[in-house]
Amino acid sequence: MRASGAERFGNYLLLIVFGCFALAPIVSIVVAALGPDDGGGGTSGFGNFGQAWEIGHFGTYLRMSLLVSVTVVIASVLLSILSGYAFGTMRFRGAGVLFYLFLLGIMMPTEAIVVPLYFDLRSLGLTDTYWAVALPQVAQSVAFGTFWMRAYFRSSSRALVEAARLDGAGHWRTLWQVLVPPARPALVTLIVLVFMWTWNEFLIPLVMVTSESLRTAPLGLAFFSGQYTSGFTLLAAGAVIVGLPVVLVYAFLQRHFIAGMLEGAVRE
Repeated sequence: MRASGAERFGNYLLLIVFGCFALAPIVSIVVAALGPDDGGGGTSGFGNFGQAWEIGHFGTYLRMSLLVSVTVVIASVLLSILSGYAFGTMRFRGAGVLFYLFLLGIMMPTEAIVVPLYFDLRSLGLTDTYWAVALPQVAQSVAFGTFWMRAYFRSSSRALVEAARLDGAGHWRTLWQVLVPPARPALVTLIVLVFMWTWNEFLIPLVMVTSESLRTAPLGLAFFSGQYTSGFTLLAAGAVIVGLPVVLVYAFLQRHFIAGMLEGAVRE
């Protein structure tokens, strides 16, 4: 049934209202970042970004965040594909129990495990290292990625899998040559979500590292607001710098991201 003109108008009006609520904080931060420096620096406009970049050492923090995010995305996506394929297409003893064990990684909040995780990593000599930031986030992301890819592989065409096996393809070839190519929307959605979660992670870097060179961008922004400036303008500029990479990644991959979300919603 086609919606009437009044229904379409009401839908668009509702979307516009909620869009304004969502965009208002972002616009206010950007406007504040472009305004005159209220900390007495004497700059305004785009000069605030340069001053915040220099004072806050955001180059180091962004480089660390990018390195951690790329590592977590690559490792967790590859592991999620393998585990999702196993749980979605294979039948083996203990699969149900093992899968629910994976789901504990989704249900368990970081705050509940960060302290014992710190002592475990300290006993291995990994605290205050790059791996102390990356490895826990790989484990967290694999939990969701396994759930996500299992749902995709379970709903994939059984005819393709059976045809590949009749042609003599093993599990490895069936996975990478038959099932993974059509899974691009689901994979892009997983990549965007994992990148966003990893980039925005604050608690794990805060607890695991003390060296300034190992701070991620959100953690560096917190130290920047407390140590380097008392004005809101430079803080807003720093917040824009930290948040911009996530916006760029989403803007670049949004078509595939939305396709993956819709595909996951309509699959039977």
